[in-house]
Amino acid sequence: MPKSRIRKKTDYTPPPGARQAQAIKLTNRSWVAPVMLAMFLIGLAWIVMFYVTDTRLPIESLGNWNIVVGFGFIAAGFGVSTQWK
Repeated sequence: MPKSRIRKKTDYTPPPGARQAQAIKLTNRSWVAPVMLAMFLIGLAWIVMFYVTDTRLPIESLGNWNIVVGFGFIAAGFGVSTQWK
């Protein structure tokens, strides 16, 4: 069995400025998780409130469209989650 070659080059390490730029990019998305969870919880609370109050709340005039509004909030939460890194 032939012996493998030994690597002579050192591994590439990015300059210090690149590391700081990556850290800044990660902190810019800190709003995503709270907004995503808030959307999920608002949508869930909307649907639960609709069923628990026997279709009188949150908005009685919408009728069964309240379910669509609740799932809309949940879908918006999934849309925001695509921004999470």
